[in-house]
Amino acid sequence: MNIFKGVDYYNIESLLTPEEIMIRDTVREFVSNEVIPIIEKHNRESNFPIHLVPKMAELGLLGNTLPEKYGCTGLNYVSYGLITQELERGDSGIRSFVSVQSSLVMYPIFRFGSEEQKDYWLPLLASGEKIGCYGLTEPDYGSNPSGMITKAERVNDGFLLNGAKMWITNGTIADVAVVWAKLDGVVRGFIVEKGMKGFTAPEMKGKHSLKASVTSELIFDNVFLPEKNLLPKTEGLKNALMCLNQARYGIAWGVVGAMLACYDSALNYAKSRKQFSKPIAGYQITQEKLVYMLTEITKAQLLNLQLGRMMDKGEAKHVQVSMAKRNNCEKALEIAHVAREIHGANGIIDEYPVMRHAANLESVKTYEGTHEMHTLIIGEDITGISAFE
Repeated sequence: MNIFKGVDYYNIESLLTPEEIMIRDTVREFVSNEVIPIIEKHNRESNFPIHLVPKMAELGLLGNTLPEKYGCTGLNYVSYGLITQELERGDSGIRSFVSVQSSLVMYPIFRFGSEEQKDYWLPLLASGEKIGCYGLTEPDYGSNPSGMITKAERVNDGFLLNGAKMWITNGTIADVAVVWAKLDGVVRGFIVEKGMKGFTAPEMKGKHSLKASVTSELIFDNVFLPEKNLLPKTEGLKNALMCLNQARYGIAWGVVGAMLACYDSALNYAKSRKQFSKPIAGYQITQEKLVYMLTEITKAQLLNLQLGRMMDKGEAKHVQVSMAKRNNCEKALEIAHVAREIHGANGIIDEYPVMRHAANLESVKTYEGTHEMHTLIIGEDITGISAFE
């Protein structure tokens, strides 16, 4: 298998450290050798390649920014971004698994959990021995999570949890769920474990997008949670949104990987596909499309790198993460569509990765905050006026 060479028109690699380059190249090789050869089969059969989890854990990809004392690798945010970029070049579902495990399960336990919770769960999740999911979105509350109706009620020695969550990545295969529910009217985080009486996680079928990823409902019917399963440092919806901010950062980088895959496929196809006696890459309209794709990739790469450096300094604001997520998801989807046009009819078959990426990006543009919601988040920041109800 040939290792992907990447796309770097502005020599952005010169701005990376040797360690960051090594991490990127290690994941790039993993994706080229382990993901690309099997992902179309899993996409066709609508199942997640769970056999990759131990390999990703061995590479230190799970919870990669968290401290080594918990079995993690303690990498910087630029390295985390490069990891998600390379994973999504393989498939959004692979990157989603790592994003959820790292940013939405391990991060809240690390940030809001007790020492006992951290010492127990983080090493198990880092090793891939346990798989996690994140329960915030509900059937009727997505963009407005503050309206959630899932509730926890205090009882002797713990809580009773009732409600439902929807569109939950990893839900059916997860051993543990970080679930957000209202307790005495305040949103708190809870650790819900597989096998608890009243807790079920049926898989959602019939997806045209993220087919190589597990998407589930979470249903809680009088689930008893011991006191120790409350994340003690949670104190409102802001904590859940802090976790989403971590995931959105990974998405901003991840979708660049999908851009790279689509552009590379389109460029190679255009140079080899002949019409009217010469390659279609020799025609002006095709060249305009390729230049558009390369320009947007380069802009997204620069946006991500500066955001990553600010994250590493603790200077990044959530609105800056929103801008990167918003822009890069939109441009990635546009690039997938343009790449499909260059491939012509061949663009719809899975000999090429373009249609799969296009379908996946429809979901990625929506989850972790829709394009419209990120627009209003930034709009409020720059005007000082909220457009939310």
